[in-house]
Amino acid sequence: MKKKAHPSALAFLLLLTFTKLSLSSPTPNDTSALTQFRLQTDTHGYLRSNWTGPDPCNPPWVGVHCSTNNLRVVGLTLPSLNLRGPLDSLAQLDQLRLLDLHNNRLNGTVLPLANCTNLKLLYLAGNDLSGEIPLEFFSLRRLLRLDLSDNNIRGAVPDGFSRLSRLLTLRLQNNLLSGKIPDLSGSLADLKELNLTNNELYGKLPEGLLTKFGEESFSGNEGLCGSSPLPSCSFTGANTPPSAASSETVPSNPSSLPQTSIINEPKVKTSRKGLSPGAIVAIVIANCVAVLVIISFIVAHYCARDRSSSSIVGSEAGKRKSGSSYGGEKRVYANNGGGGDSDGTNATDRSKLVFFDRRKQFELEDLLRASAEMLGKGSLGTVYKAVLDDGSTMAVKRLKDANPCARKEFEQYMDLIGKIKHPNVVRLSAYYYAKEEKLLVYDYLPNGSLHSLLHENRGPGRIPLDWTTRISLLFGAARGLARIHEEFSAAKVPHGNVKSSNVLLDKNGVACISDFGLSLLLNPVHAIARLGGYKAPEQAETKRLSQPADVYSFGVLLLEVLTGRAPSMYPSPARPRMDEEEQAVDLPKWVRSVVKEEWTGEVFDQELLRYKNIEEELVSMLHVGLACVVPQPEKRPTMAEVAKMIEDIRVERSPLGEDYDDSRNSLSPSIPTTEDGLA
Repeated sequence: MKKKAHPSALAFLLLLTFTKLSLSSPTPNDTSALTQFRLQTDTHGYLRSNWTGPDPCNPPWVGVHCSTNNLRVVGLTLPSLNLRGPLDSLAQLDQLRLLDLHNNRLNGTVLPLANCTNLKLLYLAGNDLSGEIPLEFFSLRRLLRLDLSDNNIRGAVPDGFSRLSRLLTLRLQNNLLSGKIPDLSGSLADLKELNLTNNELYGKLPEGLLTKFGEESFSGNEGLCGSSPLPSCSFTGANTPPSAASSETVPSNPSSLPQTSIINEPKVKTSRKGLSPGAIVAIVIANCVAVLVIISFIVAHYCARDRSSSSIVGSEAGKRKSGSSYGGEKRVYANNGGGGDSDGTNATDRSKLVFFDRRKQFELEDLLRASAEMLGKGSLGTVYKAVLDDGSTMAVKRLKDANPCARKEFEQYMDLIGKIKHPNVVRLSAYYYAKEEKLLVYDYLPNGSLHSLLHENRGPGRIPLDWTTRISLLFGAARGLARIHEEFSAAKVPHGNVKSSNVLLDKNGVACISDFGLSLLLNPVHAIARLGGYKAPEQAETKRLSQPADVYSFGVLLLEVLTGRAPSMYPSPARPRMDEEEQAVDLPKWVRSVVKEEWTGEVFDQELLRYKNIEEELVSMLHVGLACVVPQPEKRPTMAEVAKMIEDIRVERSPLGEDYDDSRNSLSPSIPTTEDGLA
């Protein structure tokens, strides 16, 4: 006869079962919080297709990082996804260490995050957050890096920052902060970077902050004063906002205060006499002469400016000899001037820009008046930086050798290019068409290209491009290229010109693919010869651009980032003593030869070997690059698959569970530093 189990034993078994179940999956709060966040912010459906299954940790949802035993969500990285909505649902993620949501459209305040007391890395730059920084926010005592730049945050810089004693980075630039800056130099001894530029701050800047961080950390705040190089503080200027200080400035010297005594009144009346009619006439004549002189200088300046080569049209046309086509170009740009084009359009139609972005419209004359700086010449034209009268800056590509393209065909191609809207693709803002001239107008991206970051200024004094930044830029470029391929999957329209100089960085350091669609303006055979992208081996025979060839080009770009070498010709390690012409091979062949000789460590850029615990990531990324550059096009992955592989490496292999290593402070501050640790 079987014995009945004792009630206490049953209770113990139930407790063990419950404990085991609770250890095998995250708490329901984490799952429900993430689901609610997706429902509130994911207006484009990106997360809906990537956050599937009941458990965000097994397998991990895109952008979600869990603790090593998969108990709780400790990281959330979803930059540049155009997420729109509040942060309220994230308050339930009380074990969160990393939150990277930069370059989205999130709104509301940062108050909900006050409950995430384990946060160490918080990147919310480039959103629409508003309101003041609440006192509850300063319960985040473990914060190492805080970036709230490029938002609409108002109010004062709170004294509560002094309680965040572990802070290494504090970025609050490009907001609407006002008031005086508290002295944080004593309480934040470990602070390495402080940026308060372009706010509405005023008053005396604490000497300790100015000495430690320099004037450049506080520029764009006209009301600040203090010791040199700042303007000296007057009695009023140090305590009132700039608007009040400018309307009434009281001298700091008491002896210079205005005298209002009745005894002094006769002296005031006497001082108002003394100007004879002759003197008044002389003053009037002198003023008239001065005004005429000033007007003549202004007229001369603008005449000289029109004759100079500072405009987009004149920069090249001014170099041509008399009798060239420059006269025709001038007629194209004149207001309603010149004759009609051969395709039946009149001058009124031609002299207008066609915009894709309604928020940034301006007249053609504004563009022609703008001061222009040539940024570089490419295979299809010259690019200029144009600063408009209102201070906005645009990048203008002046096309060449696209003139045979008819208006209707050109406009169809522009519509294709203009419909692409993605955070990792440079947006076409407007275009201009005339028979003799074609202009493409883009937003100006101020942080240069991946090519310049990788290859310029190598040697003593160079700031190395760290691994976190490199993998983030590769991921952004892969996402942008994948979006182009996805948008035109049916027509199989390629980019056609993938190279590191066409990966640009926006104001937040996000990678954006540029020059998409320009290959459409050329004959396919000519496009292969003219475009300077990294060419796939099959293009020598097919003479065609293709999406698989784009994948090959991206693979070369990836190897360029890993090796630090430009994808031109490099010596083969197998024959180090032979003549350079005999041993020259392209970058993919060079990498394969090095790996074949089992010298894999020699492949990677020496600048990367200074960082700890990234060897596995480097090797994994090398495999992705080699998969992209296989000779057979049909064996290459798609760009969507490449982007997913890079993201998996960035998410799964990043040392999220390691303790913070202060030796990593040298990592680039332009990209969120996920390698700082989440312990």
